[in-house]
Amino acid sequence: MKLTITGKNKEETTLIETLGYQKKHLDYQSILSEMDSVQHTLYKLGYIENKLESLVKGSDSTFTSKMHLKRKFDTIYIYTDFIKTLRDPILMEAISPYVEDRVLRLPLKDVENTLSVINSRIAKNGFPFTALKLSDIEVDHNTLRAELIIDLRDKKRTINAIIIKDYEKFPKSYLKYYLKLRPNQTFDLASIKSKTERLDNLKFANQIKPPEVLFSNDSTQVYLYITKVKSNNFEGFLGFGTNEDTGNIEFDGYLNLNLTNNLNYGETFRLLYKSDENDQKTFNAQVSMPYIFKTAAGLDMQLHIFKRDSSFTNANQSFRLHYQINPKNKIYTGFNSTTSNNLLTTTTSSITDLDANYFSLAYEYLNLHLQDVLFPVHTMLYMESNFGKRKTSDISENQSKFLIDAFRIFSLNDRNSLFFRINGATVTSEHYFENELLRFGGITSIRGFEENSLYANFFGLLNTEYRFRLSQGIYVHSIIDAAYFENDITRTKEKLFGFGFGFGLFTKSGVFKFIYANGKAENQNFKLSNSKVHLSLTTAF
Repeated sequence: MKLTITGKNKEETTLIETLGYQKKHLDYQSILSEMDSVQHTLYKLGYIENKLESLVKGSDSTFTSKMHLKRKFDTIYIYTDFIKTLRDPILMEAISPYVEDRVLRLPLKDVENTLSVINSRIAKNGFPFTALKLSDIEVDHNTLRAELIIDLRDKKRTINAIIIKDYEKFPKSYLKYYLKLRPNQTFDLASIKSKTERLDNLKFANQIKPPEVLFSNDSTQVYLYITKVKSNNFEGFLGFGTNEDTGNIEFDGYLNLNLTNNLNYGETFRLLYKSDENDQKTFNAQVSMPYIFKTAAGLDMQLHIFKRDSSFTNANQSFRLHYQINPKNKIYTGFNSTTSNNLLTTTTSSITDLDANYFSLAYEYLNLHLQDVLFPVHTMLYMESNFGKRKTSDISENQSKFLIDAFRIFSLNDRNSLFFRINGATVTSEHYFENELLRFGGITSIRGFEENSLYANFFGLLNTEYRFRLSQGIYVHSIIDAAYFENDITRTKEKLFGFGFGFGLFTKSGVFKFIYANGKAENQNFKLSNSKVHLSLTTAF
């Protein structure tokens, strides 16, 4: 079937053609629906008096309709006192170009959208059943006048109770401070849905379906459907390479245990132990407790111990308060202290006993895509500054430390993406000792080098990967790393490079990763014997 719509004259027919109405139809009901749609569009354009004069069927299943548009109305004056009574600054900003005393002066084409905005703002103020209509419409030349009637239909609604289904032990502090939902708030369903979307950034809980509301005469109950998900993970890697001096194969590796929300408090606990081929051992324990003492602040504590062969040991303790600005942004403040002991039997000017205390400030941005099992963290930014004093047996001096670590995944399409990471740190001091220098190198730093084999008072590095996703659970990637570091003790300034490839595989046991990388200094030739192979497995439970 074919539909043709004409106007009363050539000008009206031309205007109707610009509407781009559907001309081919499967049945008569579809034609009637299209005619209603055309008339509604003409109403919005100001032809509120348009009239369907005829709809005639031809002999060849062709329907011809004739419409008379009549005159066009450009402006409508809407009278109301309610907008000023509402005193909603966002609403006033949205309609301010049209407000004159108690009159809304609107282009006719904007009436529907403006009334929709007014209705949504009224609903946001606790009146979800509001109905709006224009009454006493009068015609004055090419303008219209009308009274806006607002029927609230109910008293102002507030949230009386929030009921969680499925995961009844969901931490109540996360309702109040993370989702920012609590009883006695003004009821606004759009805001509630927006806030519960923040659950997508939680590692230990998911939203099963959108929130629902039960209205009764004297109460408003909000139902949230939340499920607890596996958020603990265990990660380990095994690395091996050839010792440059002995030619023997040496192994290194680490174990990293992360426990999250096992007490249904939202707490996290991390335990890391690392041993590498340079006879270096690292022990790290961290505890994070959010929303302590029923406040918006959380507490972080950490103990970090590092031992290098028989040279020295470092013990670092930190205590920090954090505040979650929103699901993606967090700030920290606190203090940390470091104690280092010289284990050498012979005296040396580069290693000594020392104590240091610092005041710290930090900021973290985290954007999670937890539905992606291979790349659950899409963007991360962490910046930290420390100011304090370092003391030895014969000298005390001011010292500062700065650190930045950031990465982002740039998705080119469903299969191709680019990964960029920058990481850098510096220690600023009058004098330096080897046991207080920054340590880097290895799988979590510049790849192709031994773990923590590089010492510096300043370093900066860039990790890059081109990633190709073979399927939802398999990807391969390139490795191109670059770094620059300075060591004022050895008067070294050097550029380093790492090249290689790797792949990731999601299995029933977790995410398995393989990395092969070769590292070299700027003026050094590549040696196959310098290659490093890293294997890791991250398991959720």
